[in-house]
Amino acid sequence: MDDIGQIYLSGSWQVKKGSEAAFIKAWQQFANWTVEKQAGARKAVLLQDREHADRFLSFGPWESEARIAEWRSQPEFAAFVQTARELCEEIQPRTMVVVASAG
Repeated sequence: MDDIGQIYLSGSWQVKKGSEAAFIKAWQQFANWTVEKQAGARKAVLLQDREHADRFLSFGPWESEARIAEWRSQPEFAAFVQTARELCEEIQPRTMVVVASAG
């Protein structure tokens, strides 16, 4: 399967110490809603750094930038962003595109 051009959203999350479990729970609920209810969302993954438990990376493929814009306009998106700001020291969202792959 040729993934070149596939759009991904990613996020780098620096969670406040002691808020890791609350962040995971909030992210999981939001990701479930996103994948189940938002057209264009295909999958969502959250990784936790094994050496720095307060650092996370999320990513997932999307159908198009238009679908991403629709998702970001939803009140559930705004509510999650507010929760994330309360739980995180730093948030770095990115929109990425596959330019090379192997396997």
